[in-house]
Amino acid sequence: MQRKNKIFYSIFLILFTAIFSLLHFNIDGWKPIQTYVTVYLSSSLIYLLLSLIIFKTGISKNFFLVSLVVSFIIRISFINTTPIGSDDIYRYIWDGKVQTYGINPYAFAPNDTELSNLHSQILPAKINFPNLKTIYFPLSEWFFFISYSLSGENVWGYKLFLFIGELITIFVLIKLLRKNKINERYVLFYALCPLPIIQFAIDSHLDGLGLTFLILSLLFFFDKRIIAASIFLGISLSIKPVGLLFIPVFFLFERKWQNRILVTLSPLVIFSLQFLPYIFHSNPFESLFIFTKNWTFNGSIFHIVDDFVKNNQTSRTICGILLLTALIPIYLSQLEIKAKLFYSVLMLMLFSPVVHPWYIAWLVLLIPIYPALSGISYAVVSSLTSFTVLNYVLKSEWNEYWQVLLAEYLPVFVLAAFEFYSLYKKKKHFVKF
Repeated sequence: MQRKNKIFYSIFLILFTAIFSLLHFNIDGWKPIQTYVTVYLSSSLIYLLLSLIIFKTGISKNFFLVSLVVSFIIRISFINTTPIGSDDIYRYIWDGKVQTYGINPYAFAPNDTELSNLHSQILPAKINFPNLKTIYFPLSEWFFFISYSLSGENVWGYKLFLFIGELITIFVLIKLLRKNKINERYVLFYALCPLPIIQFAIDSHLDGLGLTFLILSLLFFFDKRIIAASIFLGISLSIKPVGLLFIPVFFLFERKWQNRILVTLSPLVIFSLQFLPYIFHSNPFESLFIFTKNWTFNGSIFHIVDDFVKNNQTSRTICGILLLTALIPIYLSQLEIKAKLFYSVLMLMLFSPVVHPWYIAWLVLLIPIYPALSGISYAVVSSLTSFTVLNYVLKSEWNEYWQVLLAEYLPVFVLAAFEFYSLYKKKKHFVKF
C-alpha cells in the first residue's frame, strides 16, 4: 500500500466515522431526518472512495483490522438509538408485545378494539398501517417475541439481535472469502457500506437477520455440506424469500439427483413448517397479499413498463415474465457460481416493483465474494432514495422523483451492461451450447 494511498485511506476512514457520529448530536436548526439524509449521502460517497482504494491498491493488515473495528463501533453505538428513517421497528415491538400476552399476531390488527388494553403511549400510535395485520413470517415473529421479552418497548432488545447477526455475517464472510481464495479485505465492501449500517444498525430492518442465515448457507454450500446449506437457506427464506433465487444455482451445481432433491425441497419444507402453528387459526399471508398487490417503490424496469401499461397487476406480471427470462440464461450459463448468485439478485432488484434500500442489502452481501462495480454503484446511489423519506417526514407526502430514479439506475444499468459484455468477450457465454 503506497504512502499516498495510506494517507487518503486514513483521511476517508476518519471522515466516515466522524460523519456517522453526527447522528448522536443535535445540530442547531436541523431536524434528525435532515442529519440522517446528510449522513447517508456523504457516507455513501466516502464509501465509494474507500472501495476504490481497497479494490485497486489494497490495504495493509493493520488498516484492515482498524476498519473492521470502526465498522463494529459504529454499529454498536446505535444499539439504543431510535430509528430515524423508518418506523418498522414499532411493528416489530408491537408483534412481540402481543405474543407475550399469548395472542396470535396474525389474528388482529393493532388498532382492533380487542387489543385496546395493550395500547401504550407509543404503540400502536407509531405503527405504520395499524389497520393491517402483521406482514411478517412466523420466524420473524419469534424473534420479535424474544426481543420484547428482553427490553419491552425499548429498541435495544431487537437491535441486539441485529448487531449479533451483523457480526456473524461479517465473520462468516471473511471465512468464505478465505475459503474461495479471495482477498479477505473485500469484506469491507460490506462492513463499511453505509447501506447496511443505516438500514440495520440505525433503522433496524429485519433483512439483516435474513442475510446472516443466507451467508451461513453459502459457507456450508462451498464447504460441500449440503444438508447444513439447505437448512440455513430454509431459515433465511423464513425471514425474506430472496434466497429462492439460489435454489436453481444449487440444483444445477449438484450432480447427484439425491443432492438436487435435497437442496430443492429441504429449504421449502423448512420454510413451510414455520406456518403450522398459525395456518389453521388465521391467515398469515393476508397483509402480505395486500402489500404485494398494491405497493410500489423505487422500481426501475417496473416503472417503465407501468408507464405504458397503466395497470399495476399487468405490469407486475410482465416484469415477472421478464425476470424469469433474464434469470434462465444466467442459471444456464458458464459463469462461475459467485457470478450467478450476484447477477440473479441484481436481476430481481432491477425487475421488482418494490426496491426499498434495505432490499438492496441482499445484493451488497454478495459484493465481497463477487466485487462487481454495478453492485458497489447500486449500494452508493440507492442512498438517493432518502429524499423520499425526507419529504415524507417533513411534509407527510410519499413521493418518488424521476430524477432520483434516473441518477440511481443509469449507472447500475451501464456498469452491468459493461460487465456482461466483458464476460461475453471472455467467452463466459450466457447459455451453454
